[in-house]
Amino acid sequence: MASITTHELSQQFVTEPLKPRPPDCHKEMLGKVGIIGGASTMTGAALLAGRAALKCGAGKVYLALLAEHAPCADLQQPELMLLAPAKLLELHHLSALVIGPGLGQSDAALCWLQYALASQLPLVLDADALNLIAAHADLAQQLQQRTPASILTPHPGEASRLLGCSIDAIQQDRVSAALALAKRYHSIVVLKGAGSICALPDQSWFINPTGNPGLSSSGMGDVLSGMIGAFIAQQLSPQQATLLAVYLHGAAADDLVQRGIGPIGLTASEIIDAARQVLNRWIYGVAN
Repeated sequence: MASITTHELSQQFVTEPLKPRPPDCHKEMLGKVGIIGGASTMTGAALLAGRAALKCGAGKVYLALLAEHAPCADLQQPELMLLAPAKLLELHHLSALVIGPGLGQSDAALCWLQYALASQLPLVLDADALNLIAAHADLAQQLQQRTPASILTPHPGEASRLLGCSIDAIQQDRVSAALALAKRYHSIVVLKGAGSICALPDQSWFINPTGNPGLSSSGMGDVLSGMIGAFIAQQLSPQQATLLAVYLHGAAADDLVQRGIGPIGLTASEIIDAARQVLNRWIYGVAN
């Protein structure tokens, strides 16, 4: 990835690794994302992550839903492959794993988080995956000892639990908080919020300038986690994938507001389609 002389991300910097797809491109070249989550009453979170991964270019997306009466298909996005969590164990060709969207904190959630942490895949952790790690020292140790890349995407509340401090302490020095998380958990960290901070294990950091108050609604973090997984599946490095996804996520919200959609009432589902449009515009010069 090209060097950067400022801590602020730019479109030129995050899009540097992006190239048009070759004419003979096929889905096996674009990677496969596994997503674990979607406990009872929260299946929508996993569906949002899956739709985001699909529309940001992953070749295949598998959703392992924890809800007892989980749907067997997403009728709005039938290209997603929904399966029982145990079936995910039978897949040996995944490129990246996302866990947390709608995961809950049940015994089953705990079991699947242990499985995810033990995997040799790049791992994106969000929502209750982070809360469970904060509450269980053995999971925190397992995360710290992982060799494959781990990406944590906490909001300030989750960050406060992971660091054992107050939300006020997080917000008073967001850069230091993000760097502390990256160091403690040997992970790439996205501390979400206005001006999201992306911190790396080597203690370098970036601030994201894109985004607006329209992102202050449910499901936005689920979409971001799916986007990161999609870009890792398409062979960007975990660092490249994270920085691109964070910048694009905010740019999609800005694009919508410029078109008169939001910021009030902006939804996570709208961000997914806008992100696809912006991404294609960046690569091909056209909206798609």
